[in-house]
Amino acid sequence: MISAFELFKIGIGPSSSHTVGPMVAAASFAERLAAEGQLPRVARVEATLYGSLAWTGKGHGTDKAVMLGLAGQHPRTIDPDRADALIAGVAEEGRLPLAGTHGIGFKAARDIVFDGVAPTPQHPNTLAFRAFAGDGGLIAEARWCSIGGGFVVPEEDVGRPAPPEQVALPYPFRSARDMLAYAARENLSIAGLVAANEHARRPVAEVEAHLDGVVEAMMSCIDRGLATSGELPGGLKVKRRARAIRDALVARNAPTPHEIMDWVSLYAIAVNEENAAGGRVVTAPTNGAAGVVPATLRYYRDHCPGADRAGLHVFLLTATAIGALFKINASISGAEVGCQGEVGVACSMAAGGLAAALGGSPAQVENAAEIGMEHHLGMTCDPIAGLVQVPCIERNAFGAISAVNAASLALHGDGTHIVSLDKVIVTMRETGRDMASKYKETSLGGLAVNLPEC
Repeated sequence: MISAFELFKIGIGPSSSHTVGPMVAAASFAERLAAEGQLPRVARVEATLYGSLAWTGKGHGTDKAVMLGLAGQHPRTIDPDRADALIAGVAEEGRLPLAGTHGIGFKAARDIVFDGVAPTPQHPNTLAFRAFAGDGGLIAEARWCSIGGGFVVPEEDVGRPAPPEQVALPYPFRSARDMLAYAARENLSIAGLVAANEHARRPVAEVEAHLDGVVEAMMSCIDRGLATSGELPGGLKVKRRARAIRDALVARNAPTPHEIMDWVSLYAIAVNEENAAGGRVVTAPTNGAAGVVPATLRYYRDHCPGADRAGLHVFLLTATAIGALFKINASISGAEVGCQGEVGVACSMAAGGLAAALGGSPAQVENAAEIGMEHHLGMTCDPIAGLVQVPCIERNAFGAISAVNAASLALHGDGTHIVSLDKVIVTMRETGRDMASKYKETSLGGLAVNLPEC
């Protein structure tokens, strides 16, 4: 089972699979060298990026993420404002503090290789590390795959079943059908099922503190995005819009009938502008789709009568169940299944979470989640210039609006519908499998190549 602690991870932008995952893998390699007592022998480290990491890695800051990870930095704890200074120091001095303590010679142009030709047999997001002694002898090597949402696994473990839980979970569902069956049998909400599983792993206070921390990080990210203006990095010269839109909405004398849509879109745009700038965000379930869940959560908190802390927790616990089902049975990696696995899954999570927070039954929640994904099937991942900016920022706004709409539609019904959540998850997986690789986070197709013709 996927925990809320795994699905909602606090990190930095712009990408969970291309920034957060590679940083975690690089840090793990450096920590392994230290744990094995090999660190003093290391004179040079080489990192090779393959597949989607090679094709769009520069736009996603994968090279910087690898350097930060090798230097002992972690996504959850690194100060985004210090990250660039650390990278600049390595470039200026030609030395990198491996695992934060052992200085080695390092030149990014030489020691980070973008290999877009070699095959990636297990996953399109593959990276390899090799550590060398002063005489050129190989000390250690490892290959990792960044499988979406900041999750990384050794290449040899891709596709293998997860190790068994250390504790027996009361409700170990792995399908929506089983989830609904448990809810009916135990007379529990979906959030109640997930809470019971979380409490089997950790003390109640720790679980609640994590949920509070996720809410705080999401709301703070929105607030930073609303307060910041300027141009996003990367070369596309995309200007931040959230602050100007917020000012215009506040200054409007009379609200328009569709104003709530403007606010929901604004919240998502604020988050994804922060993400594009390398700021602190929450993977939900990925960085590229990081604005959908926070925007919908903010809609619940600020615009729905009766919203409270308990409702925020219900929202996130329910979203955890839905995101976990996609992660277990399909994918949340844009490089593997396209943007349907990122914004599509985020919309499904947010729709189900909102329906639950507004008092929906388990059947209505499952219906909301299914609607959220059903209308994102086939969505491609084609970031222009490999940057998580166009069309990604606006796409999150549309995902959030769709989530609110999906929850509303489901709450107007009794939970009875034709396409089940399980069926739509299978369909998403098969659609991603059939999708041409140029439409799966490679920037080799779609908008990424057609923009110059516009």
